[in-house]
Amino acid sequence: MDTFLSIMIGLGLSAACGFRVFVPLLVMSLASRADVGHLALGDGFAWIGSTPALIAFGAATLLEIAGYYIPWVDNLLDAVATPTAIIAGILVSASAFTDVSPFLKWSLAILAGGGTTAMFQGITATARQISSFTTGGLGNPLVATIEAGGSAVLAVLSITLPIVAILLVIGLLFYAVKRLLFRRPASA
Repeated sequence: MDTFLSIMIGLGLSAACGFRVFVPLLVMSLASRADVGHLALGDGFAWIGSTPALIAFGAATLLEIAGYYIPWVDNLLDAVATPTAIIAGILVSASAFTDVSPFLKWSLAILAGGGTTAMFQGITATARQISSFTTGGLGNPLVATIEAGGSAVLAVLSITLPIVAILLVIGLLFYAVKRLLFRRPASA
């Protein structure tokens, strides 16, 4: 059961990386440092809970969130964030997967963790492009707020209630695919 929960935690955190790259890493760092041991990190990933990592993730989170509130810079950040988010999704997945062989850990991290992050990053980038096009960038702060909040909530849920987080991930994917891929064209 612990392996199953660690996989759920990793996938939830990787989905959160699709919204914001550094928020899940900051949440992981804080959770691993908690006295009650909310999060056990896999072998070789204890550095995520170190003080320098916590400071770096905190600063990176603040800069990332602030950058998304600057019109048109947010679209530029999406271009840079996509590969970075996928790498972060692979990292958070691998760090959360415990009691599995290294081959399975990295295979799952790359395929499931990186794939989940890529899907959510694609959805958020598409939403931002739609917002930029339809509102001239004026609606992007609302999108940025939803993304940052969604990342934080999903990261915390992934650590505290991993089954609920995975159900939320599945629901969000279903909703996004339905809204983005099966949209009806605007009538004339």
